[in-house]
Amino acid sequence: MGRHPEQDTPQRPEHGSPPAAGATDGRTERGRQTREKIADALLVLLDEGMTDFPAERVARYAGVSRRSVFHHFDDMAQLVDTAITRRLEQLAEQIRPLPTEGPRADRVAALVEQRARILEWITPARLAMIRMDHPSERIRQVTEETFADARRRLEAVLAEELGRLSGRRRTDLANGLDAVTTWGAWHHWRSTGLGPEEARHAMEATVLILLASVDPPAAAPQGSA
Repeated sequence: MGRHPEQDTPQRPEHGSPPAAGATDGRTERGRQTREKIADALLVLLDEGMTDFPAERVARYAGVSRRSVFHHFDDMAQLVDTAITRRLEQLAEQIRPLPTEGPRADRVAALVEQRARILEWITPARLAMIRMDHPSERIRQVTEETFADARRRLEAVLAEELGRLSGRRRTDLANGLDAVTTWGAWHHWRSTGLGPEEARHAMEATVLILLASVDPPAAAPQGSA
């Protein structure tokens, strides 16, 4: 039996039919990439010390039009919020495994080197967060997760020393160590005139002094009176 002529004629999509899934996915991906490019441009301005972000300047750094900025973001506040969230999420890429065994001095040096580098890098974003009237729920959530993760890592690195204590004494020491290795202490040292290396040294020395409080008292020399 012969084939019907219509069977050999390619079917054309009807006028106004929805775009193919591949085309939609492509537009979505391009839109995501453009949003990230715009957010990254604002982060560059932050890192250069800018405290205000005119849309025209952000667009120029991103290589897009001003219209494109407001196509992807409702306003500049939403853009700042998105950029800060992106920076906080990028922080995880800066974290490397730290030693949890070995000499105390080596463990503390590794911990402080990583903390100092990350805290210096995150400072522009943290200052921008301070200036924000109403940080988004996502920023608050990522910030809390970051603080909690930093605390867990610190306790893992210094588990040997913390393990010598229990109850309130352990909690107090952990709180003190946490306080001197977070951004608040770092910003204090940096904003009072210490350079990055001086601030790093201050952090390391303070951690070592706190840890020395758990060491058993040195035995008195024989024959001393």
